[in-house]
Amino acid sequence: MFENVLGQDASGRLEEDLERGQLAPAMLFTGPPASGKGTAALELARVLSCGEESGGGSAAGFSGRGAWNCACPSCVRHRYLVHQDLLLLGPRRFSAEIAAAGAGLLRESESPSARVFFIRSIRKLLGRFSPVLWEDDPGFGKLGVLIQSIEEALDELARLREENGEHPGLEKLCSSLIKDALKLEESGMAETIPIAHIRRAAYWSRLAPSGRVKFILMENAGRMQEGARNSLLKILEEPPERAVIVLTTVSRGTILPTVQSRLRHYRFTQRDETTQSEVIRRIFRGVPGPSVPAYLDSFLPVSDEKLAAAAAFFAVSLARLSAVALRRKGAPLSSPLVALGKRASAAAGSGAGDTRELVEGVLERTGNFGGRSFSRFLAVLLDLVSAAAREDGVNSPVWIAYNEMWREASGRAAEAVGVWNQTPALALELMARGLYLAMTDGAAVHTA
Repeated sequence: MFENVLGQDASGRLEEDLERGQLAPAMLFTGPPASGKGTAALELARVLSCGEESGGGSAAGFSGRGAWNCACPSCVRHRYLVHQDLLLLGPRRFSAEIAAAGAGLLRESESPSARVFFIRSIRKLLGRFSPVLWEDDPGFGKLGVLIQSIEEALDELARLREENGEHPGLEKLCSSLIKDALKLEESGMAETIPIAHIRRAAYWSRLAPSGRVKFILMENAGRMQEGARNSLLKILEEPPERAVIVLTTVSRGTILPTVQSRLRHYRFTQRDETTQSEVIRRIFRGVPGPSVPAYLDSFLPVSDEKLAAAAAFFAVSLARLSAVALRRKGAPLSSPLVALGKRASAAAGSGAGDTRELVEGVLERTGNFGGRSFSRFLAVLLDLVSAAAREDGVNSPVWIAYNEMWREASGRAAEAVGVWNQTPALALELMARGLYLAMTDGAAVHTA
């Protein structure tokens, strides 16, 4: 078990806890992006359910189940991420992984594992749109046609597997799946975990499992609405009898201390270059390189590096334009304004001379947000603001107000593009003007 999680001591700890029958009902996996946190959680779900058709065993008492090559019906369903006792939630970007997996399948079209990996990459996305999470949500109906199209294409991919020869339709099918998956991600994937998803997951977790145990994987658990945090805490305070919950996040600090105290922590580390090259070669069927994130980044129409540069340019431009306006008024500069300008200037230089130049500069750096990258840009921008807050004093009242101001502005921009079909250029311009006015006129964010 855990053979697909390379170079992580945490997977060894998980295996030891399983063998001893000491697995915790709720766990926290922390570590950098592409370190195997999610993969380890999904493998844990498979192992816990292995052989459930034959009866016996429990989530708390592991008894040698879970061989890597097990072909029992439960393990097969988990490999394809279609097990009825598995629930996936949490905001994540899957487009790069899906594109990379598709490229690997086209390079090794006869490889069963390459095909499974490509299907899994899409199923990770589809899992976020489970009826369990979206019940009675009016937005789900709008996505139904797209989801059905992806499901039908996956069925066709399964039929191609049964054929011999060159698979002449494989490239076209992969291209169609990747295109539809990207559209679904951009149309329906939120940037935070809504309270409704936590409540529905809580209800689902208390229902009797179809097999041995229900399993909830909540990725990027730090990106959760305030009410959702309280709902999650209620689940952890009274954990379901036959359910296992795993939360993942990049940094342990993003999880409330009251939540952390109810989780067993497993730390995933940054893997060395040799191991990362092995992941690229074995898992993605790609040309080995020094970094898995960099390899995945190469499949994005607009790289994370370009988005980070554009976000820094946006932030430093707004900070400096606001500082100029405040000095003209004779008003003091707030600590967050100064910290944000310093943090962003290292990557962006001097910034723009006005909001029009600011918007034009961001559009130039992102290729007019090609490949539906606007939501990714907003996420990178919020990460930049959060990083400045951590360095300057994240818990101060002034920084709390600043963080909330940027989150609200980002949310409005995302809704304008995703719901009201506004162009990213116009949404960005309105966002820049709104933040500029808030930073130069808003008394709440200028308290020393």
